[in-house]
Formats: sequence, structure tokens, C-alpha cells
Amino acid sequence: MSSLTSLASITTWPVPTAAAGVVRADGTVLGTHGPVGRRFPLASVTKPLAAYAVLVAYEEGAVELDEPAGPPGSTVRHLLAHTSGLAFDEHRVTAPPGDRRLYSNAGFEQLGDHLAKATDIPFAEYLRQAVLEPLGMADTSLEGSPAKDAVSTVEDLLRFAAEVQAPRLLDPRTVAQAMTVQYPGTKGVLPGYGHQNPNDWGLGFEIRDGKSPHWTGAGSSPRTFGHFGQSGTFLWVDPDARAACVALTDRAFGPWAVEAWPPFTDAVLAELR
Repeated sequence: MSSLTSLASITTWPVPTAAAGVVRADGTVLGTHGPVGRRFPLASVTKPLAAYAVLVAYEEGAVELDEPAGPPGSTVRHLLAHTSGLAFDEHRVTAPPGDRRLYSNAGFEQLGDHLAKATDIPFAEYLRQAVLEPLGMADTSLEGSPAKDAVSTVEDLLRFAAEVQAPRLLDPRTVAQAMTVQYPGTKGVLPGYGHQNPNDWGLGFEIRDGKSPHWTGAGSSPRTFGHFGQSGTFLWVDPDARAACVALTDRAFGPWAVEAWPPFTDAVLAELR
């Protein structure tokens, strides 16, 4: 189904398979294209799901955002906001906490370990009980690292994208915090897009602000937040457009995506207007 003709442009992407969809806050799916029930590896689009589970644990009182976690001096908040100082893919410290925005898979792995210890529940199981099951995301599972090893469908991620826009699992104030810049003015590298100053991030969600170049569109509002993955996947929420968009593919992120994604997003936004 698609009432949004812009979604059909994914058929021109140089990928074997692509699926996409757009959803409003009330869960109304405005359109989809491609095999929306097919499971794709999410890569780093796993992180917003993992972050949401951590925020549920925070509201349940299992963890505090400002309690120690990760390397010395670092907190749960630092890990969620990629400011713990941990390296990208190694569990070694390369900067003091809060100093730079060092995008870190290792940080999300330490977050998963921290939550598992705090709750006595393996992280993948906690994510299932706290987020996936209540949202009816039956085709989504975490099969390894909380940083990058979830598998999901467009249909399931549209459920998640509706939740983030109009939270039922969390207090809206908690989600507002997740979409608010943590440690403002922090610079760092946005993977695939180079140095950004500042490199704004919320709690597990990247915030667009004035970043350039960027994987969203020229017409995306600065308040847009979300995540993209190295498996050729993305999820963005644009509060000004009052909608969210998910696209999943089976081709690794690269120059093709840098070229294809922004005009696609602009076309979707134009149609929403």
C-alpha cells in the first residue's frame, strides 16, 4: 500500500532489496513500499531500540541516568550520548568522559552489560520484555551486541517510530530528554560523514540540528532525530513534519546511500506538506 508516491523511489536505489514506510504519531501508516514484513539486519538502528529499553529500566528504578557505568568517571548518560570516551569498536578509553563525542559500539555493549547486572536479566531478554513485546514487534530480535545486532522489519519499526512520537511505554518527558542534546557543544565524528562541530546527540538518538553533510534531507527540520545503520538502514522522526520514516535495505551503507537518502527524505517531506 502507499498513499505516498515518493516511497516508490526506493525501487531506483542500487540495492537488491529495499522496503520503506512512513507513520504518524497516532500509528497511522501513511504509506509503505517493498517487502515490509521481511526481516533485515539493522546494524546501528539497533541503538535506539536498546536506548529505549535502558530508559524503561530508568523509569522502573533499575538504573539511574547519572550513576557510574562504563569507564571510570562515565555514567549511563555518557554511554547513551557517546561521550564516555570509549573507542569506536574497542573497549579501551581514548578520552575523558564528556570531552568528545566518540561514537562507540563498545559503549552500547557496556550499557547492555550494566543493565543485565542491574536487572539480573540478559539484555536481549530485557529489550524483548520492555519494548518489543508491548509494542507488538514480534519479528524483531536482538541476536548479539546491543550496539548493532538486532534484526527487524519495516512493519515493526513503524510501531516503534509511532511509540517514540507519542510514548505509551515511557513518560513523554523521558522521551523529550532522549531527543534533547546531551553535553551541548561537543564535537566529534559522525560515522560516514566526517567531523561535525557540534556533533549533537540525545540519549541513544542522533539529533540533526545543523549538521552538514547529513543522511537526512535538506528539508529535514533541525529537530529531526533518529539513526542510520551500516547495513543500509535508517529511521528518522521529524517532529515538525509530525511523521517518521523507516527504510531498510540489504546493501551496506556507502556512497550510494549518501547520494540516495537525502533526496528521498526531501521527497517524502514535500509530500507530507
